[in-house]
Amino acid sequence: MVLKLINDIKPKHKHRVITLGYAVAVTSAFILSLTNNSSVNASVYSKEKTEYLMLENAVSESIEDTASLYPEDRILNIRSLFDTVYNYQRIHDYDKLITVKKGDTFISILNTLGLNYEEAHNLYTTFKKVYNPANIRVGQKILVSGQYDEELKKMTDIESIVIQENHIKSYALLKNKNGAFEAKVNQEELITEVNSATGSISGSLSKSMNSQGVPNKIVHEFIKIFSYSVDFRRDVRKGDKFEIIFENNITKDGKVASYGNILYAGLQLRNEKVSLYRFKDAKGNVDYYTEKGQAMKKTLHRKPLAFQNARISSPFGKRRHPIKKRWIIHWGVDYAAPKGTKIFAGGDGVVQVAKYNGGYGNYIKIRHNSEYSTAYGHIWKFAKGIKPGVRVKQGQVIAYVGSTGLSTGPHLHYEVIRNGKRINPTTIKAATGNNLTGKDLKKFKLLVSDIKSSYNKMFALKDSKKISKK
Repeated sequence: MVLKLINDIKPKHKHRVITLGYAVAVTSAFILSLTNNSSVNASVYSKEKTEYLMLENAVSESIEDTASLYPEDRILNIRSLFDTVYNYQRIHDYDKLITVKKGDTFISILNTLGLNYEEAHNLYTTFKKVYNPANIRVGQKILVSGQYDEELKKMTDIESIVIQENHIKSYALLKNKNGAFEAKVNQEELITEVNSATGSISGSLSKSMNSQGVPNKIVHEFIKIFSYSVDFRRDVRKGDKFEIIFENNITKDGKVASYGNILYAGLQLRNEKVSLYRFKDAKGNVDYYTEKGQAMKKTLHRKPLAFQNARISSPFGKRRHPIKKRWIIHWGVDYAAPKGTKIFAGGDGVVQVAKYNGGYGNYIKIRHNSEYSTAYGHIWKFAKGIKPGVRVKQGQVIAYVGSTGLSTGPHLHYEVIRNGKRINPTTIKAATGNNLTGKDLKKFKLLVSDIKSSYNKMFALKDSKKISKK
């Protein structure tokens, strides 16, 4: 068609139309190549942009000179053809994988990609239905997909945003066929497997359990379960033994995605064995109980710290004050621990005080019941949400060890107040938690029987493997 047009034109116009035809052929070939290769490199656009604009101007002149020779409907719209090529290069599909850096927010990341505040905030609000984008953390991955304009150097259309929570869970914002965004949660289905471990304690309990394949998180939970009655610094010795049955949540390809619950925990301390079993009662409360269904958890914790090996740097009673240099009563126990160590609530209760309090430095006081209260001094900082009137659970993080107020180094000053009188936290004999009764006790005994049968088989199998290796 193009060759026929050229042959019919008068000689004086042929050189212009030849240019026109050549441009059509080149442009058509380029469009075909783009169609066959949907991924257009941004650098091609930048490199060729000037040449295409010059060619477009030349074609425009040719159209003007030859337009009078033929009816308008037979003149090929070269300018439209060039616009197609030009826009195809300029705007293209775009995937941007972003790693969250310090100081980044969800909205600031979208602003950097070219969205204005209102657009970014609308996406933020929609995302909040399944995930709060304010919770993004340093190192987290965010994948943004859509259209990118090479001339404006920004995204002109968002198709999807995916925030990766971990390797099995992500949150997505997807544009539907109506152009509206929908938020959803993607999570891989996990399989629960049951593992067991047993061994003698040599050195620290943590290292001994690690050597038998128990991960750190499970070790910490194991210590926490017993911390209400066992002083791991004084009571545990070389040669004592541990037993544990715990859950792993694994992916379909066998990778550990997360750790589950400790179903059974046992400690052989010289001639005394303590066995604890996890049980959920009819009200939905979960706790650990002895074989007889007696609650192991005490009403108050003697050492409410994540660092259970913390030593007593200053006991309860009369002492020479390290700063005031005179003998006065020390109304609590000081536990030396690294700055930032988590401080737990000694029991369930309500926060009465959470403020700076003179020599105590940052200070918290919790009322547990009509009889007991606890106090925590020299805190570095309070945990999020801790303020007067807030109800807390035993074992909940309420603060972090520091050295505020009259202090010579990082430690926790811990007080127990009974009926208005401060007593020695290390000798309290508070009542135990609620023991199991009735139907709960019957269900619990069946659970104990099943676990005993299971762990006897597990530990027997482990022992047989050890013998075979020898």
